[in-house]
Amino acid sequence: MQIRLSPSMRSITISSNNGFGLDLTKVKGAAARHVSYRTLFYTVLALACLLPFVFILTAIMTLEGFNKCSSLDCLGRRLGPSFLVRVDDGSTRVVKDLYKMLDRAKSEEVPSGWKIPDSYHEFVADVKSNKYDAKTFALRLKAMMDNMDKEIKKARLAEQLHKHYAAISLPKGIYCLSLRLTDEYSSNAHARRQLPPPEKVPLLTDNSRHHFVLPTDNILAASVVATSLVKASLNPSKVVLHIITDKKTYPGMHSWFALNSLGSAIVEVKGVHQFDWLTRENVPVIEAMESQRDLRSRYHGDISGMDKEDNPRVFSSKLQARSPKYISLLNHIRIYLPELFPALNKVVFLDDDVVVQQDLAPLWDIDLSGKVNGAVETCRGEDSWVMSKRFRNYFNFSHPLINNKFDPKECAWAYGMNVFDLSAWRKTNIRETFHYWIRENLKSNFTLWKLGTLPPALIAFRGHIHPIDASWHMLGLGYQEKTDLSSVRKAAVIHYNGQSKPWLDIAFHHLQPFWTKHVNYSNEFIRNCHILEPR
Repeated sequence: MQIRLSPSMRSITISSNNGFGLDLTKVKGAAARHVSYRTLFYTVLALACLLPFVFILTAIMTLEGFNKCSSLDCLGRRLGPSFLVRVDDGSTRVVKDLYKMLDRAKSEEVPSGWKIPDSYHEFVADVKSNKYDAKTFALRLKAMMDNMDKEIKKARLAEQLHKHYAAISLPKGIYCLSLRLTDEYSSNAHARRQLPPPEKVPLLTDNSRHHFVLPTDNILAASVVATSLVKASLNPSKVVLHIITDKKTYPGMHSWFALNSLGSAIVEVKGVHQFDWLTRENVPVIEAMESQRDLRSRYHGDISGMDKEDNPRVFSSKLQARSPKYISLLNHIRIYLPELFPALNKVVFLDDDVVVQQDLAPLWDIDLSGKVNGAVETCRGEDSWVMSKRFRNYFNFSHPLINNKFDPKECAWAYGMNVFDLSAWRKTNIRETFHYWIRENLKSNFTLWKLGTLPPALIAFRGHIHPIDASWHMLGLGYQEKTDLSSVRKAAVIHYNGQSKPWLDIAFHHLQPFWTKHVNYSNEFIRNCHILEPR
């Protein structure tokens, strides 16, 4: 059967497959005068649209049953928007009352003498057995949460304290390495050979070369910096590495680099005792710092004056500030570079906890625009912890001397990989300014700042900083466990600043491979000292 409607709705033809047809335009009854076929068509169409919903509603009523919910409520809960669902006023009122009691509990004191549950299961059992009212329930919940917060904070502070002691201690393997290499220096003429060979000594003052300065007393760390630097260089023959170490470590450090060649790169190892310029007259502040008995106790493990109520991160930074390295002459040697290398015009300074991953030759092409220090600023970046450092993070702005002279919002910068224009530096009073503020901090009983050598340098280099791109120097691998690995791989230099140095057991294991891949674990001295590759 087929039904055909004319466009004007004035004619309806019904025909069957056998050819019989009926043309309704020829059959007009009385009803047609009262209801037009157009109206009839739309009525049928509307009913066709509503019938599925009637079917769904009927099915829901059948499945749910009339005793559980009304048809409108069931339909609204499954298909409709929230306004079709009726709200259970009783349960909502209970929840609101509970919110009010929890809010009031914040300002009320927990009664003394209460036995506080140690776990959620104990708390539930306690509530079930005693059937507390809402107020008591809220107070006991608050007491349990406060107690847990205290225990967590105590554990985190203890963790930071243990990490501090681990960080300032010297691993047995590294101590062994220094002793064995020192012994080798005394017994092996090859370990005492001149560095560099006599014919290459003039290159130490050749300004057409790329000069790097590395102060360190850690032989293993120095080997990683040197190896990574030469591996990353596209022209190693232009690399000149000046290693400065202390008198005690000098024989072992010299032995290592005498016995382990860096190929075509030039390396010089020099002890602080071999610099004629480093006298008491020229570094009076450092000598004074090292000689003060109370200062030595402050930086060698005494934490009696520290506030255990600090936030764990604040407590950690205060502990780090008490590292013995901060009163070491090696840590302050960077402020004397123009005097220690009088023939050089430009150098790149490297800390011993860095790894070089890209060729650093382009650093010599950076125009510092007359500034002294090319450095990465640490007040802006993706990592809100590592790259959010301003003066307020380093200085005590409650002290009038600091508050009257500096802006807490001033951007800080990083030590660890710096391009120093020594020619421009010699025309400034940076060293004198550094000494002045060291003295002021001594006079104030160390109340001007909390962290080592960077704060006085932030002051001394004010107005002499040229910001360089952050990709040259990535920081935080020694304290930011959530460091982005893709950013690490892209950085020219990565810096393990912080307590979790890559040669320590407390290092972050997923960040260690960037450092350990430059350690020669097959080396005889390293094997004999049982320095093993982390697994």
